[in-house]
Amino acid sequence: MINTKNLIWTNLNQVNNIPDQVLTWLDDHQSLTVKLKQKFNRFSINVLSQAESLIHADETGLLDWQGQSIVREVELLGNGQVVVFARSIIPITNDTQNLLKIGSRPLGEVLFNDKNIKRSQLQITHTHDAWGRRSIFTIGSTQVLVSEFFIKNLYAL
Repeated sequence: MINTKNLIWTNLNQVNNIPDQVLTWLDDHQSLTVKLKQKFNRFSINVLSQAESLIHADETGLLDWQGQSIVREVELLGNGQVVVFARSIIPITNDTQNLLKIGSRPLGEVLFNDKNIKRSQLQITHTHDAWGRRSIFTIGSTQVLVSEFFIKNLYAL
């Protein structure tokens, strides 16, 4: 798991020191789930937590949301190895009721299969051996924040 508190995020188009093998993962607007299933023979998801929780100050500011939220943290595994850690902030609204019932299904399967859901521009961060990206998905009038951290195992393979 990655400590996601107090990270510095920058718009993707303002970062120029990203290694090419990392950039192909960060700067991609298709479903990460689909891309991982194409890369690995065995893809799985490990839900670490999905519960009502306090969210970080930068997440609150980005979402402009003061109500109750579910924080979902998962590991995405390729061939049994953790390759991505993801943290999603899902405000509890009528727009997100279906998201809150997905269990161990990848969130991306829902977000990318609905053409009415819009995605914001990507922001990037780097911490230890992981590069991260985050963006906001707008579902109806609700914004959902999805942060994904690409573990070195993913692009070192």
